[in-house]
Amino acid sequence: MAVMTLRQVCDTCGVSRRAVQGYERAGLVSASRRNERGYLLYDIDEQERIRQIRFYQQIGFTIKEIQVLLKSSEAELKERLWKQAKKLEHEKKEKEDLIKKVYELIERL
Repeated sequence: MAVMTLRQVCDTCGVSRRAVQGYERAGLVSASRRNERGYLLYDIDEQERIRQIRFYQQIGFTIKEIQVLLKSSEAELKERLWKQAKKLEHEKKEKEDLIKKVYELIERL
């Protein structure tokens, strides 16, 4: 399906209606047009943009940071993603250490 309603986009992209509306307020996406019933319609490019924004959020970027990412050159984007991956690796290590400490505490109880 090339063009989707807001509900369809939310279902297929795994985002809430409120999230998409927030993306629209931030100027990150916009509906392509409305259908005869007045429903907002999103074309394939906007659907992909929503998936991209959602992914960036999942890896820890804020909406303001995403606004910058979407305007960045490929080299800048690569650098920012590299830094974010390193940050996530550090957070993962911290979580693993905490989990280890929890198990150690459980063993002592």
